[in-house]
Amino acid sequence: MFVCDNLIKSFYRTEKKGKRVEFNAVDGISLKVHPGEIVGVLGPNGAGKTTLLRMLATLLKPTSGEVYLADGDSKNDSSMDIKKNIGYLSGNTKLYGRLSVREMLRLFAGIYEIPDDEIDERINEVEKILNLSDFIDNRIEKLSTGQTQRASIARCIVHNPDIYIFDEPTLGLDILSSAAIIEFMKQEKKHGKTVIYSTHYMEEAEYLCDRIVLIYKGKIVTTGSPESIMADTGTTSMRDAFYSIVEKEGIQDEN
Repeated sequence: MFVCDNLIKSFYRTEKKGKRVEFNAVDGISLKVHPGEIVGVLGPNGAGKTTLLRMLATLLKPTSGEVYLADGDSKNDSSMDIKKNIGYLSGNTKLYGRLSVREMLRLFAGIYEIPDDEIDERINEVEKILNLSDFIDNRIEKLSTGQTQRASIARCIVHNPDIYIFDEPTLGLDILSSAAIIEFMKQEKKHGKTVIYSTHYMEEAEYLCDRIVLIYKGKIVTTGSPESIMADTGTTSMRDAFYSIVEKEGIQDEN
């Protein structure tokens, strides 16, 4: 089980007359995510989604709170062990444009210390999982947006992690590219993998997620299955449920 306990991340911003004010981008969030579960993190721009995901991926140190792996009563909070178990996709991943997708995967396989005699087999597996065969030997700088996103995800999964943390993986993609990534997440759930991802697409979250966490100003506003959230708000779609919660909580888009 993947756990975060009372995560807080503080930053400073400059307000009028140059006054520096401390604020919490993430303000006391606790989660437990089980193997074989897909959890969607929703919220308006500026809600703290990306900051939360970066702390879960151990790329950003929390001001307080902790992230750890739990197995029964045992707890593993080693940052290195957590990193080895995570595939993290950021919202602005930059890849090596002059490399082919295959060359990039070889590079990252080495970084993740996959034995040399297993690298080709693992790359072949990733190629099939994400349907990369049409462009795996093309240079990344020549790929379409959807192909680049699949290449980015391939980089995240080459070491076969148990936990995926994706920041808006389908943003700006065409229907076919989005469908390929959604299908990948569904299949990984069947294999017992944990998926935590942020999205602005309500229909996608309703279709895909076992549980939704709606955050605003760094706090959890509501959490539950899509069905339970819709029932609680008296709506028949996650889009309408989201609007209902936004109106009730007085939530506004920060951008």
